[in-house]
Amino acid sequence: MIKILTTKSNVIKFLQITPLLFTLLFVFSCKQEKKTNPLNTSTVYYAGDIITMVGDSPQYAEAVVVKEGKIEFIGTTNEAMRIAGEGHQAIDLKGKTMVPGFIDGHAHFASFSGQAIGAKILPPPDAGAKNIPELIKILKDWNTPENRELTGWIFGMGFDDSVLEEKRFPTKHDLDKVSTEFPIMIIHISGHFAVVNTKGLEALNITAETKNPEGGIIRRENKNEPNGVLEELAAIPYYTKVLSPSSIEAANKFFESGQEMALSYGYTTAHEGRAMIENHNMLANAANTGKLKLDVVSYIDYMFVDTLMKTDWNSKTYKNHYRIAGMKLTLDGSPQGRTAWRTQPYLIPPDGAKEGYLGYPAIPSDSVVESLYEKAFKNNWQIITHANGDAAMDQMIRSLNKITKKHENINRRNVLIHGQYIREDQLDSFKDLDIIASLFPLHTYYWGDWHKQIIGDSLGNKISPTRTALNKGLKLTIHTDAPVALPNLMRMIGISVERKSRSGKTIGADEKLTPYEALQAITIWSAFQHFEDHNKGTLEKGKLADMVILDKNPLKVSEEKIKDIIVVETIKEGISVYKK
Repeated sequence: MIKILTTKSNVIKFLQITPLLFTLLFVFSCKQEKKTNPLNTSTVYYAGDIITMVGDSPQYAEAVVVKEGKIEFIGTTNEAMRIAGEGHQAIDLKGKTMVPGFIDGHAHFASFSGQAIGAKILPPPDAGAKNIPELIKILKDWNTPENRELTGWIFGMGFDDSVLEEKRFPTKHDLDKVSTEFPIMIIHISGHFAVVNTKGLEALNITAETKNPEGGIIRRENKNEPNGVLEELAAIPYYTKVLSPSSIEAANKFFESGQEMALSYGYTTAHEGRAMIENHNMLANAANTGKLKLDVVSYIDYMFVDTLMKTDWNSKTYKNHYRIAGMKLTLDGSPQGRTAWRTQPYLIPPDGAKEGYLGYPAIPSDSVVESLYEKAFKNNWQIITHANGDAAMDQMIRSLNKITKKHENINRRNVLIHGQYIREDQLDSFKDLDIIASLFPLHTYYWGDWHKQIIGDSLGNKISPTRTALNKGLKLTIHTDAPVALPNLMRMIGISVERKSRSGKTIGADEKLTPYEALQAITIWSAFQHFEDHNKGTLEKGKLADMVILDKNPLKVSEEKIKDIIVVETIKEGISVYKK
């Protein structure tokens, strides 16, 4: 306490104090009056662009009141302050933008850690692997004892043969230049191919005598020797073996790195789009130990549904932020990797393929596909289906037409995942089958130029036809498919609006979304896809306080600037889980 003696000299001195002191005393007294009450758990966010995402056109609110993890009020600032009560916490957005928490339409959350922690072998602008010598250098630099201890392998995710200057896949001979002592695996940006070195082939026991599995190819060279490139089901089953952490410490580092990456891009609900035993167990363990800071919804690979769909995790409600929502079926491969199953030949076949190559199915037999859909429909499981080529989508439509004649098809919210080479007549069929189309317009940037080379200019403009899907009345979401691409949801929104390729060409100008539609596709529309629109996807009273704060408003900046908008803060059920 400051004591002032009331002598004549002291009074004179006090009156001579500059007006600044009075200003400071006033500010101090105001702060004392606005001190928060620890018994009042309400928080008011105000003084920014708060986009509610309610309705088909943008609606703004002045303030949001959050209490006990839910939105208590949204409306005017004066009313928000009154409802929040005396002693609430007030957070000034300072002109920044608030939107509902982001919900990716499809990704592989359990694999975010591999992208976050492995060698950064993505091409520019995401990393520096523009050619094979640079890729080798990145792997060499990553090859430290500390990094190898994580899994026992040298690994990286995201190389892209369509962007590498050599326009080819690396082989075991390239990777042997990194190491002949330790096994190496690098995973293609599509997630549908891997390349291993000679030591890696030995570790996986792949030899000249190893036969191609159904739905996969081991690429060969002289005398049938594997050249290190593994396609589809010759590669994918090995991912969990190679990328499994070797210790509890490594597992914690993996998980925390992946989760932090998701939160930094505004995820409040993440999607694990192909859960198998290992990655399900990892997510269930994270839930049981209280490590999940966001919701994770899993779809179980069809090969494991008989085991995992019978667990308590299969539920409409979350247990410690994790649940199983349904089944995943994969019918073909990657369009940019040219394993998507088409009805027309690729103009440029992949290495080792003959002219007239169409790609190939993951499950050649329609009867097997029908039996899998039958199982899902009988058990009332939501089913999401990966299909990229139009032949794969024909198979999907044929099979579903048979099954929906036998079972009720109301509010199942089954989903087409990707649909890159979808035809207009197939969009009509999916509308009739009440299928949600979760499309992947990030392709227009990353591979738009490449698609035009491998399927032709006209068809290349029709990849990810988001506008046509909406015009035909389909329910739509969009997705990153991360770690195929970085889980940068603002970049996805920007590219969905702009549809510019790496070279700056517009890929299908007629298929652009508006900024508001693109936001809907990762908020309320995606919440609907996951049966969660009752408590997520919009900022409304009673819904979860899942929110993202952006440095700029995507509805107000020019379309070319949307992709560069940064997530400043991610809030899950009223708790700040990430701040930049």
